[in-house]
Amino acid sequence: MSLAFVLSNTGRHAQALRTVNAALPELRGGDADIARMQRGLVLHYLCRYDEARREYNWAIDAARRSGDKLGEARARNNRGLLRAYTGGLRAADEDFDRAAVLYRELDLELAVADVRWNAGISASRAGDVPRALTMFAEAEHEYRRLEVPRPALLINRLELLVSVPLLEEARAAADRALEELGGDLVLARSEALFYRARIALLEGDLERAVEMAVAARKGFRREKREVWEAGARHLELRAAYLSGQRTRALVTALTRVASRLDALGWPMAGLEARVDAALIARELGDRARAVAELTTAGAARRGGPAAHRVQGWYAEALRRGLLGNARGAQIALRRGLVLLDEYRVSLGALELRALSGAQGKALALEGLRTAVAGGQAGRVLSWAEAWRAGALRMTPARPPEDSGLADALAELRAVTADLEAASTAGRPAAALRQRQVRGEQRVRELTRQTSGGGAVFKPPAVGDLARALGSSALVEYIDHDGALLAVVVAGGRASLHRLGPLDGALREVRLLRFALHRLVTLPEHLDRTAVRAGAEHAAGLLQIRLLDPLRRRLDDRPLVIAPTGRLGGLPWSALPACRGRSVTVVPSATVWLRAATSTLVSHDRAVLAAGPRLPAAPTEISAISPLAGSASVLVGAEATVDAVASAMDGAPLAHVAAHGSFRADNPLFSALELADGPLTVYDLERLRTPPARVVLSACDTGLSAVRPGDELMGFTAALLGLGTRTLVAPVVPVPAEITTPLMVDLHRRLGKGDSPAVALAGAQEAHRENGDAAFAAGAGFLCFGA
Repeated sequence: MSLAFVLSNTGRHAQALRTVNAALPELRGGDADIARMQRGLVLHYLCRYDEARREYNWAIDAARRSGDKLGEARARNNRGLLRAYTGGLRAADEDFDRAAVLYRELDLELAVADVRWNAGISASRAGDVPRALTMFAEAEHEYRRLEVPRPALLINRLELLVSVPLLEEARAAADRALEELGGDLVLARSEALFYRARIALLEGDLERAVEMAVAARKGFRREKREVWEAGARHLELRAAYLSGQRTRALVTALTRVASRLDALGWPMAGLEARVDAALIARELGDRARAVAELTTAGAARRGGPAAHRVQGWYAEALRRGLLGNARGAQIALRRGLVLLDEYRVSLGALELRALSGAQGKALALEGLRTAVAGGQAGRVLSWAEAWRAGALRMTPARPPEDSGLADALAELRAVTADLEAASTAGRPAAALRQRQVRGEQRVRELTRQTSGGGAVFKPPAVGDLARALGSSALVEYIDHDGALLAVVVAGGRASLHRLGPLDGALREVRLLRFALHRLVTLPEHLDRTAVRAGAEHAAGLLQIRLLDPLRRRLDDRPLVIAPTGRLGGLPWSALPACRGRSVTVVPSATVWLRAATSTLVSHDRAVLAAGPRLPAAPTEISAISPLAGSASVLVGAEATVDAVASAMDGAPLAHVAAHGSFRADNPLFSALELADGPLTVYDLERLRTPPARVVLSACDTGLSAVRPGDELMGFTAALLGLGTRTLVAPVVPVPAEITTPLMVDLHRRLGKGDSPAVALAGAQEAHRENGDAAFAAGAGFLCFGA
C-alpha cells in the first residue's frame, strides 16, 4: 500500500490503481479496509468520483464496525473533500466535523489542522469567503505551531484568492507555489500552473494565460486527471475567445469542453465555457445555437453558490434578449446584480466587497450597452449606478472588538516606526521590512474574517436626485467601451451627452497633475512661468473636453461631479469653469444622495491634530483652533493613533495636518503619520461613528485606487463608506507651509456658515494669486461627499 501511495502522489495514478487492485485479493480484515480507502483515494485523483465515494463508504462502515477511530477519521476526511468538490457541501461539513472529533479523541493535532484546512476548502467552494479565510488562517497557525510545512496547501488558498478575486495576492501566491512545488509535489505544481493561467486571464495577459494553461494541461494529462485537464483546456479556449477569435470551430470546442466539465463535476467552469460559446454564436449569427447553449446555462440561476447563480442570470438575460424579450432581459440582469449585492454585503470587509464587484462586470456592461443604444439618459444613469462603487452602497461592517485586530495594528505601527528610524539612520532594514509585510498580511487576514450583513442602498431614480439637488447639477461621467459619456441631472430632468474618446482626457489629466506637482516642488529660485502655463493649458483642454459640451445644461449651478474611476485623480478645482464655484466630487450619485440626506449623531467637540516631522503642522492647528469652537487639540506626543481615532469617533469636525501617503499597491494601508506611527484605513474602519466632516491637510489623501466597477479604495472611499458626510483633501502633494493660509481661510468661511464646497471654492479663489505654488496646492484640494 505504501507503493500505491507513492505512485499516486507522483502522478502515476493508473499504476497506483493496478497496484491496489493486485493487492486487494490477498488482504483480510483491517488491511483490506485500508486498501479499500487507498483505492478510493486513487479513484478520487482519477476523477472517478462515484467509484471513489463507494470505496470511502465501505471504509467508513468497516471502521465503525471494528471501532477503528483512526480509519474512520481518515476516510471521512477524504470523503468530505470529495463531497466539497462535487457539490455536496453540507454533507462535506458533516464529514469534516466528525473527523475532527475523532482526531481530537486520538490527540492527533496535525490531523485536526488538516481537517480544518479541508473545511476551509468546502467553505471556499460554497462562496463563504470569511469562513474559508478564518479556517485557513486557523489551520496555518496550527501548522506553524507544530512546525510542519504544508507547501501543497498553497493551492487551496489560491483557489479562494482567485474566486474573490484578490488578483495581486493570488499572483504572488501562485508564483511562490511554482517555485516551491516540485518533486513529490508534482500534482500540486500542475494545479499552480492552472491557477496562474486563470490569474493571467483575469488580468488580460492572454499570452501568459495560454502558456500556463498548456503547461498545466500537459501535466494533468500525464497524471490522468481528466477534470483538471478539461479545466485547463477551457482556459486555452477562453483566451482564444478573449483575443478576438470568432469561429464555428471555437464554438464547438467550447461546447464540448463545457459538457465535459459538467459531467466531471466542475459546473462553474462549464457554465463559463457555455456562455462564451453562446456569445460567439450570437456574433456569427447562429441564433438557434446561442439560444440552446444559453438555455442550458441559464438553469444555473436556480441554485448553487452565488457566483454560479449570478452567471446563470447573465445567461438567462442573454437568452431573453435573443428571443426579443428586452424587458425580460433587463429584469434578469437586475436580478443577477441584486443577487451579487446580497453576496457582497455578506462578506463584511470593505476590501472583499470592493474586489468581488468584478463578478458583476458582464451583467452591468450588458445592461449599460442596451441602455446607451436606447439613448434614454435616466436608464443609462440607472445602469451606470447599478455597478459603480457598489461597496460604498452597503452598510459598513465593523470588525469585532475581540478579533485581535487592535493588537495587530499596534504591532504594525511599532514595526513601521522602527523601520522608519532604521531607514533614516542608514541601518540595515531588510528584516524589519519582512516583519512589516507579515504584519500587514496579518491585519488583512483578520479584517477579511469580519462578518457581513446590513443594508444595500439602491441607486436613486432621476426624480429623487433632482429633488435632492435643488438648484445644483449632477454630472456623472461614464466609461463605455473607451468612449466617455456624461449624464447631467439638472432642472428636474436628465440628459445624455457623448464626449468622445476617454484616452484623450486621461492624457490631459496626467499632464495637469504633473504640472501641479512641479509647481509645488520646484525650487523657489527657478522660473515657473512655463510650468504654470502648461498647467493652465492642460486645465483648459480638460474644460473643453469635459465641461464645455455641457455648459447649456450646467449654466452657473453648483456642481456635483461623479467621475468615472480613471478620472478620479483629476483636480477639478483647476478647471476654469470650476474656479470660485461650489464643486463636490463623489464616487457615485447613490453615495452623494446618501451623504446629502444623512444625519449623524455626534458629540459637539471637534478634533484638531498635527502629525510629526512637519514643522508647519502645529502652526496650522494653532491658527485653526480659535475658529473651530470647542475642540480637542492633539499635537506632539499626544497625537497618537488611538488618541486621534478616539477623538474622531463621532466628532462634528476632524482636521488632521500630517504627512500623508497613498499606497497604490495596497490602498487600505494608505496612512496619516501620527506620533506613534501610521493611522490607516483599517484604523478608521474600527470607528463606531464616523466624523461628520473631515479635513485632511496631507499629501495625496484624496486619491483612491480604482478597481473594476469603479470601486474606490483609500481614505476618501473609506470615510464616505463609513458615513462621513464631507471630506476635504488633496489629490496632489501639498506643502504644509503653503497650504496653512488656505486651511485657515477655509475654516473661517465654515465658521461663517458656508458649506464645505462653497468655503473651499472661496478660499481657493482668494489664494489663487498668492504665487504659483499656492495656486497649485490650492487647486489640488477637492471637496468630496456632500
